[in-house]
Amino acid sequence: MRSSAMFRSLRHRNARLFFIGLLVSNIGTWMQMTAMSLVVYELTGNATDTGISLLCQFLPMLLLGSWAGAVADRRNKRRMAIVTQSLQAAQALLLGALTLAGWTNLPALYVLSVVLGVVNAFDNPARRSFAIELVEPDEISNAISLNTAVMTGSRIVGPALAAFLKGPLGAGWLFTLNGLSFAAILWPLLAIDRSQMYPAPRAERGGTPVRDAVRFIAGDRRLRVVFVVFALVGTFAFNYQVSLLKLADVGFHDRRMFGILLSATGVGSLVGSLLTAARDEVTTTWFFGNGLLLGVSGLSLAWAPTVWLAVLLAVPAGIGGAAFIAGQNAIIQQEAPPDRRGRLLALGAVAFLGSTPIGAPVTGWIADNVGAEWSLGYGSTITLVVVTVGVMARRRAERSAPIAIEAMEPVAAQ
Repeated sequence: MRSSAMFRSLRHRNARLFFIGLLVSNIGTWMQMTAMSLVVYELTGNATDTGISLLCQFLPMLLLGSWAGAVADRRNKRRMAIVTQSLQAAQALLLGALTLAGWTNLPALYVLSVVLGVVNAFDNPARRSFAIELVEPDEISNAISLNTAVMTGSRIVGPALAAFLKGPLGAGWLFTLNGLSFAAILWPLLAIDRSQMYPAPRAERGGTPVRDAVRFIAGDRRLRVVFVVFALVGTFAFNYQVSLLKLADVGFHDRRMFGILLSATGVGSLVGSLLTAARDEVTTTWFFGNGLLLGVSGLSLAWAPTVWLAVLLAVPAGIGGAAFIAGQNAIIQQEAPPDRRGRLLALGAVAFLGSTPIGAPVTGWIADNVGAEWSLGYGSTITLVVVTVGVMARRRAERSAPIAIEAMEPVAAQ
């Protein structure tokens, strides 16, 4: 795997500007997300309340995500991203001002989480499908993987900053810094050379855009298996903001380790995303194999006897998780018609982020009533079971349509 292949999308100036700005901005986003979880947990000491805050943030994705993808397919994605990124900056600055003024409480935090969730539901498909328009068609899969690498790689720095700066600065200033960090992505969005873009055709108005995207997935047995496995694993295995927080507090008696553990998963996530980006072809074997790595690593991390062993085990968990996500996006997106990319990206986001309102409160309840270890361990167990069933379902699909599957098996990286 050559590094030149891994970063081939960055030969475009527009892509370089966008991804650098996105990295800076998302470091601030992860800093805010980590600080928010700590603030909610400190108010009550219950992981369930942290899970509810995540429910508030991601419920709009579940309810609006698919429709927002259809909107993105019909709009100028650059303009839409400028609006959504500006609104996210405003939310962070308002949250920072309220926190610095001492006016934060659970209801206020929940309401602001819902506001952020509504904006994110529209930002996700617009921003991700806009990134595709910055590169030539044969580089789409690499651009998607680099987008994932930036989004997950920012988790290396953001949570660590929150862990070490929340004490001396306070959460209010961390929220404010996140609001200011959006300038890093808004400037590239405004400065990009639009003559060097490769815009996808806009979807026509009318019809049944969301149902068309669902039918596209449902109509192919292989893609259907991948999507269902992705949705189930995404619901229960990625609730780190709840499980790792409780594990750091109860298991290792140091809440600051929450940020360190998140950063360690971020290191692994960056590696997993880049490994996927470097591949010329991604198969369902890559997707399922990394799902197994995620499950095994998660179980090991849950019952790690020491905190520093847990930090080490968080790295392969991050690798498996990011490569699993990147693999799903690659398999779905590379085969998507250009005018449906926003909708299919939104469906993936609904399956992964939109399922958080289900998984996060369940994880919080398990953390408070069963045990910190099981708040991570139950999702890892579900992952292993679901991935195993998915592999068997894939084999049945291959036996029933060997010629079609053989032709479809290799697809470009995310």
